[in-house]
Amino acid sequence: MKHNQRIGQWGEETAVEHLTQLGYEILARNIRTPYGEIDVVARQGNMTIFVEIKTRTSNTMGLPEDSINARKRQHMIAAAEHYAAESEIEYWQIDVIAIEGKPDTNPTITHFENAIT
Repeated sequence: MKHNQRIGQWGEETAVEHLTQLGYEILARNIRTPYGEIDVVARQGNMTIFVEIKTRTSNTMGLPEDSINARKRQHMIAAAEHYAAESEIEYWQIDVIAIEGKPDTNPTITHFENAIT
């Protein structure tokens, strides 16, 4: 497994722990759609949350959330719409969780709720 894959996997585990601690129910992970992958599908109350996770080991190349450009936003919305339609989900939003750090450190976690509209 490549370095970036290891960091991404660690970031995803960290984000899932974060969501679970906040009381979110994790429904699915790494869902493939024709428009791209959804990292995490979670639920809080009657709201389904599609979560995009961005992990960086440092901010020398910018903040993790900075890597979400207009094209990525379009893909995230299309993937969420596709999944919601297939699963008959009425209420949903897209959150972004940005993680800065490395395994075996105390990462900085920033949770942007309803970040992509």
